[in-house]
Amino acid sequence: MSWTHLVFLSLLATLLILTFSPGVRSASVADGREGKAAEPKGSARRVFMPEADAANFFKKRSRRSAKHEAEVLAEQRVRLSADERRREYYDEQRNEFENYVEEERDEQDERTREKTEQWREFHYDGLYPRYPRGW
Repeated sequence: MSWTHLVFLSLLATLLILTFSPGVRSASVADGREGKAAEPKGSARRVFMPEADAANFFKKRSRRSAKHEAEVLAEQRVRLSADERRREYYDEQRNEFENYVEEERDEQDERTREKTEQWREFHYDGLYPRYPRGW
């Protein structure tokens, strides 16, 4: 069987399933002959809204109208919490880097001190008093 037959049979099976499925409804607009449209059932009620609500949906707040105070406050809270998280993250990063630099500096100072003590012991000629170890 060739691949075209396989595609044709799968499309035909899908069409039959969609045609005879009880959950599928027509997408056509109901004409005005009926007094009132039937109440949508099941998931259609959650997806579609009544015509009156749909007409007023975009009229609730136009582009230039002021935002409601609660909406402004909610946006400010979101912005402030994001700023706080960002500040905490960068503080943490800075503290980690400062700790790293301090440890590196301490290790470098210790290596320098050891090398200096070794050099002094090697070059000590006995004429002058020895340098104190902690110096």
